[in-house]
Amino acid sequence: MHLRADISVSRRLRWSLLACAVALSACGGDSDNDPVSGGDPQTPPVARTGAWTLGDLHVHTYQSDDAQVSLESVLDDGFERYDLDWMALSNHLRLSGRDHTGASLQGGSIPFSQGLVDFEKPYVEQARADGRYAGKTVFSTVEWDMPSHDHVNIGIGMEDPYGDDSLRAVAEFEYLFTNRDPALFDPALVASLEDETRAYQTHEDSMKALAWLRDNHPDSYMLLNHPNRYMNKYSTAQLREMHDLAPEIFFTIEGMVGNQMEPDRGGYVEAYTDANLTSRTYGGTDYIVSKLGGPWDALLGEGRRIWNVANSDYHFTTAQGRFSSGYAPGEYAKTYVWLEDDARAPADLLAALRGGRLFGVFGDLIDALEFKAQGQGQGEAVNMGGELQAGQGEQVTVTIRFRSPERNNYEYPLESGHLVNARPVVDHVDLIVGDVGEPAQPGSEQYQSSENATTRVLARFNSNDWSVDDDGFAEITHTLTVTGDQYLRLRGTNVSVETAGETVDGEPLPDQKVDFDNDAARFDAINARNYNDLWFYSNPIFVSLVE
Repeated sequence: MHLRADISVSRRLRWSLLACAVALSACGGDSDNDPVSGGDPQTPPVARTGAWTLGDLHVHTYQSDDAQVSLESVLDDGFERYDLDWMALSNHLRLSGRDHTGASLQGGSIPFSQGLVDFEKPYVEQARADGRYAGKTVFSTVEWDMPSHDHVNIGIGMEDPYGDDSLRAVAEFEYLFTNRDPALFDPALVASLEDETRAYQTHEDSMKALAWLRDNHPDSYMLLNHPNRYMNKYSTAQLREMHDLAPEIFFTIEGMVGNQMEPDRGGYVEAYTDANLTSRTYGGTDYIVSKLGGPWDALLGEGRRIWNVANSDYHFTTAQGRFSSGYAPGEYAKTYVWLEDDARAPADLLAALRGGRLFGVFGDLIDALEFKAQGQGQGEAVNMGGELQAGQGEQVTVTIRFRSPERNNYEYPLESGHLVNARPVVDHVDLIVGDVGEPAQPGSEQYQSSENATTRVLARFNSNDWSVDDDGFAEITHTLTVTGDQYLRLRGTNVSVETAGETVDGEPLPDQKVDFDNDAARFDAINARNYNDLWFYSNPIFVSLVE
């Protein structure tokens, strides 16, 4: 049985990314964006009832004291240079000593929740009034130092992220769940929280904060950033606990991490020893996601809806000619999220993220992906994040369609503006399957487990296995027999299955540090490392057995 994805082609799909409360343009404005961001302007986009939108959920500005970029340059790069559709600003929830332009604050550092009100919100509103970034959406989140763990992004009040209620909630969160001096906050806010216990030290305090979001601001989310950057910051049992506590708040992992211009890819700076191999990136992707049968598969193997995304974690690309950190938003890492035509506000984006129809990619290896499963009954095909119900022994057809653009953003030398103009080429795509069982119970041995022994590469496809249509889409179909509850996911790469220092039997190897004394040579070598090792990861489709 040969199936085609429901894709038709038109000359140009014009759509507006509406966000009545926070969009930088008036609601209803049109945009000429190609919804799948093809590198070749002659490549026809995809027309459908919805569209692939692309964005970044982790971006810093000068208001994070370790960043070296203005809010204006971040928005210019992400929206105008790299054609993103949406972006989450995510400055550190710490004391902030500069405004959005980098100017030092005369009165000293302030809580970021105050800087959000004083600088970020007014700039965003003025840009909207001036008609800048038409059809684009930006919203505010914060990167919180999660007690006893590492960083998570908190997006509070996605119904209206810059509304007064949401801004107050950010200030309440900062007061309750950090060790900021109460004198730095509005006395009225402090007085209103006098019956609340501040919590900012232990894992239990982290769980209290997660429950506070769940109970008080259900239109919020928590994204786990660069989860294994440091050893033993999260156990898989703790990830289960977080998901059990608030599955509608914690449902996303930044598996495809930012800071890719660091010598230690992703900023994963733990000692390069065998004992610390779980604190490394593998093809730029955190061990949690990249390890076949590892922690992500262990969670998916319980039917947990926990998704992977790709972000920039942008602080700066290079600084003082000596240091490098990460690519600009949209330059290297992208998360593609499917949005329906009539659903364009930040709250709609949150709902789509929760739904799981999304994929992450590095270096524009692909710019469109359809991944569907359909049973013999010829019912509606199920997309990423969905659940297909099928009978024991039923034949299920998996359809995969992807496209690579004509070029990506690989520069040589770095920041020269000279594009190499090499077309990214997918070497192979893996269809991965794992069994799904009952969720582990707290306190059990399974609750501690970081493995799913059933996860395996069900099929590996290369160019001999796919056909390419007139629109540039490679298409693969594969039929499997249902043997129980399972999930299916994809990964693809430009690296062959046996590449010295990169892969063994198709599995990515731990990334190596790039360290030269000459700064410019080091920057170019890091950039070359990254663009010669590109990956994409889909989110899963679940197959559930029915009588």
